[in-house]
Amino acid sequence: MKIIFKASTIIMLAAVVSGFIVDKQKIAYRIFDAKGKTVSYKSMLEKAAKADVILFGEYHNNPINHWLQYELTKDIFNLYNQKIILGAEMFETDNQQVLSDYVSGKIDEKEFKEKCRLWPNYSTDYKPLVEFAKKYKLPFIATNVPRRYANLLYKQGEEALMQISDEEKQWMAPLPFKYDSTLKCYKDMLSMMGEHANPNMPKAQALKDATMSYFILRNLKNEYTFIHFNGSYHSNNFESIYWYLKQEKPDLKIVTIAAVEQDNLSKLEKENLNLADFIICTPESMTKTH
Repeated sequence: MKIIFKASTIIMLAAVVSGFIVDKQKIAYRIFDAKGKTVSYKSMLEKAAKADVILFGEYHNNPINHWLQYELTKDIFNLYNQKIILGAEMFETDNQQVLSDYVSGKIDEKEFKEKCRLWPNYSTDYKPLVEFAKKYKLPFIATNVPRRYANLLYKQGEEALMQISDEEKQWMAPLPFKYDSTLKCYKDMLSMMGEHANPNMPKAQALKDATMSYFILRNLKNEYTFIHFNGSYHSNNFESIYWYLKQEKPDLKIVTIAAVEQDNLSKLEKENLNLADFIICTPESMTKTH
């Protein structure tokens, strides 16, 4: 009796023998809710569109994160509410004028790139969002504290910030700023440093969070949706920027989105549960933008 194997069966057997099974369909991402239930992009979009503030956490070099940021922005604008404000960690507050001048058309791209301290991956990852704002004349807010002040706090403590000029202080959250060292986001940062821990390190991170929150609230308008783009660690676990926003406006409707990477996308790993209202999970093998 002859046994006939199809080519596909032979390939599958070879895969099993070699220790892995090839997925029939390569999945680029999957969205989960806080409890680990798979949800659709439409569900995330519908809930996000009802928020006052969306904190869209990203991995800075993940192309799927950046693509979904653009798609969510475009879909909220086109389908739900054209009154949107964009803001991002990637722009520091003292660059606000040049950013606004470019979005409003007062300066060209060449001058914008010369005057604004742009991240190395600006052209691939953030330019589409800025160009969207430029096309539709949307406000784009630079929210992050200039790095030199975070470095000053790290090296010399908050007392050093008190000595800078009033003009410089306008680029950050009002001093002294609230700081809760017991929050997981700051405790984890300190513990990771081990014996070389500098208590000013998580506080410098908190200055960034406090400043981003301050400029979000300062530019938030009634009936508008503020979509903010930041590293996922700046809003994970409903802390960091989220915590500062709630300290000032407890009734603010906020939707958080987190980014994670896993080897297997079929189930959200335990450590990634409850990171945010929605968790975008991409393969660890996903190619990077930089």
